[in-house]
Amino acid sequence: MTTTERDHVLGAAFVLRQRLGADLFASLRLCIVLGSGLKDFARQVQDATTIPFAEITGWPVPKVEGHGGALVVGSVAGTRVACLTGRVHLYEGWRPAEVVRAVRTLRHLGVPNFLLTNAAGGIADDLSAGDLMLLADHVNLTGSSPLVGLHEAEFGPRFPDQSAVYAPKLRALLQQCGARLRPGVYAGLLGPSYETPAEVRMLKTIGADAVGMSTVHEAIALNAMGAQVAGLSLVTNLAAGLSEQSLSHDEVVAAGKQAASVLEGLVAAFCKKLA
Repeated sequence: MTTTERDHVLGAAFVLRQRLGADLFASLRLCIVLGSGLKDFARQVQDATTIPFAEITGWPVPKVEGHGGALVVGSVAGTRVACLTGRVHLYEGWRPAEVVRAVRTLRHLGVPNFLLTNAAGGIADDLSAGDLMLLADHVNLTGSSPLVGLHEAEFGPRFPDQSAVYAPKLRALLQQCGARLRPGVYAGLLGPSYETPAEVRMLKTIGADAVGMSTVHEAIALNAMGAQVAGLSLVTNLAAGLSEQSLSHDEVVAAGKQAASVLEGLVAAFCKKLA
């Protein structure tokens, strides 16, 4: 018998209900996906229960430096949250359906709101390293989608509307949380190489403000399943051709750690508003 993506999600959901109790998921208000260099935010979760991805049937395990590999469930500022301390990427060899399996599982279990964070290269003229960009929209340039293939009704309609992938209500709440947030458009590319200067000029021409290698598939899958989605990009560097510095993943991870306190304060304030 062929195992479908629905089978994988239902299997992972069964494991989590067994480990955490079915009632817990009714209380969860938010899932936070932590991008490169941001995994340490999970230390802010109080009364935390931690389950490694490797112990959740079917969940891929991140192997990229700067990403954690655990589900952390607890409370932040009075709101019950689930944190994914890392994510997997297409460039590691995972399929789109595998990239979104963790968030699909948590949405299937009833989590209503998702905050997707990432590290990104700044393209817009008014973005600098250390800035936070609030995702207003995205451009999926990976050449793939988690919705391709067999249609599973649990994962939403065959042709979902994407007019408002990033929920206006959540974006408005984040804008009220005290940090300077510049709304912008995120371009998701396959990677793992950084973009060439010519590619960055192309991205700017088509309306992208920042560029990265994640997030878009999670947003597409969650939007299709009716979740409320918000996205934050930490600008860790200027994209190729916009500064004289060469690009490296070490720089991305280091910038993530340096900006952790700003992000932690912002997310804590956001959780308080959700409560």
